[in-house]
Amino acid sequence: MHDPITHHFDVLILGAGAAGMTAALSLPAHCRVAVLTKDPAGGSTRWAQGGVAAVIDDQDSIASHIEDTLVAGAGLCHDDVVEYVVTEAREAIDWLVNQGVAFTRDADSDAFHLTREGGHSHRRILHAADATGWAIQDALDCRAEQASHLEFFHNYIAIDLIYEAARGRVGRRVRGCYVLNKQTGVIDTFAANAIILATGGASKVYKYTSNPDGASGDGIAMAWRAGCRVANMEFNQFHPTCLYHPDAKSFLISEAVRGEGGILRLPDGTAFMSGFDPRAELAPRDIVARAIDHEMKRLGLPHVYLDITHRGADFIGDHFPTIRQKLLELDIDMTTDWIPVVPAAHYTCGGVLVDQHGETDLAGLYAIGEVSSTGLHGANRMASNSLLECIVYGRAAAAHVTEHLGTYTHRSYALPAWDASQVTDSDEDVIITHNWAEVRRFMWDYVGIVRTDKRLTRALNRVELLAREVQDFYANYRVTADLIELRNLVVVAELIIRCALKRQESRGLHYTLDHPDLSKHPNDTILIPGKT
Repeated sequence: MHDPITHHFDVLILGAGAAGMTAALSLPAHCRVAVLTKDPAGGSTRWAQGGVAAVIDDQDSIASHIEDTLVAGAGLCHDDVVEYVVTEAREAIDWLVNQGVAFTRDADSDAFHLTREGGHSHRRILHAADATGWAIQDALDCRAEQASHLEFFHNYIAIDLIYEAARGRVGRRVRGCYVLNKQTGVIDTFAANAIILATGGASKVYKYTSNPDGASGDGIAMAWRAGCRVANMEFNQFHPTCLYHPDAKSFLISEAVRGEGGILRLPDGTAFMSGFDPRAELAPRDIVARAIDHEMKRLGLPHVYLDITHRGADFIGDHFPTIRQKLLELDIDMTTDWIPVVPAAHYTCGGVLVDQHGETDLAGLYAIGEVSSTGLHGANRMASNSLLECIVYGRAAAAHVTEHLGTYTHRSYALPAWDASQVTDSDEDVIITHNWAEVRRFMWDYVGIVRTDKRLTRALNRVELLAREVQDFYANYRVTADLIELRNLVVVAELIIRCALKRQESRGLHYTLDHPDLSKHPNDTILIPGKT
């Protein structure tokens, strides 16, 4: 057994996706930065097929992008945040290009090729074929290899934040983090002047999701336990078109397929989306997901179909090579076959409440990307605004940390050591597996695309019981990666349920049969630790 280590850095970044890597690369070279990852393969960024939304075309406008975002957000976007992010988009694209991201360009003009996705009134999605996330992640990873101020710790999972309590007029400040080394089983301590949460979302709380296994809401749960407010956790975006196939784990069929003319069909060939929204397949994701869910329940279908065969093999091969190849491996030829699809939990629109710099209620603690609630997405994230948010807020957080790094001092504060003296090794890990499956199942059944007060109350009763069981297990046995994630999932599940119960209306991604109408006075749902 290795001895625990205390590491000292200027900045600790948890997560190495687009948000975390943007922040890391934007910090100055004199700043010692540790970047921790649960899995060297990374988080959700690599699986982003669509692209990055930005006003590039002369026929488009900042005002149009702002208006589209506000419409999709269903009255809960923060106007100032939307204007800020959209205005910063072109500079964010320039930064990505300078990092080496090779966006697809038109063969004739060499200008950026722009596609269109649901909710957008113009073509404004920059992409790298249909694997934009891979292109961005690879470029940032390559640039990071050349950055001497960055030190990576792979296969580490954060447990809890260490923070200094308020002293008189001096506020609370983050001081470090307890972290499990997954390879050795030892819990190390990381001391840092500033910590940036870039841990992604929490869609793994649902049985069916497009997200990788690591999307267990770790940053949200840790920030909540450290006293930070969270907001709008009831707004869980379900991607309308996840591939339905027993051998395809969490594989998305990009929104761009519908953007380029894909048609949703019932088994008999009926195109049904125009009956739900005049924008048909180009309606925002919440509308499309509910329409599919409605038709599946009405007809007892396991899935519906997405048809783009009419665009021809050459067009499909040029625009969707990654998707086509994956489908061919499963004996589906999207040039001739309809693609079986179902909705799946995809994006956490709420999260840790932050200011314009990405800083949370806990001084020195930042949250960027999907872990945060900035006010950009409101009640429903518009396609391809998420990667944009990662870049804009990653750079903003890095700039704010850099500006205040000299004031982030440890004084004489000593980080308390991790105490494992009262715990033993567990011989009941099967409990973790069973509880993990239970929480994901009842979240899907009771807190899914369509909700009711009765279902939410049932879910709350179940999650409160699970929380007590998990806390008892956590208090008595040595922590493992699975236990850490389960503990976080249960926290996030309860936050989602409590937010959903507070919202007595249907808005955006939150649709309840008991309150189908819109409130005349929309507000964010904000939960405060100790006051839920």
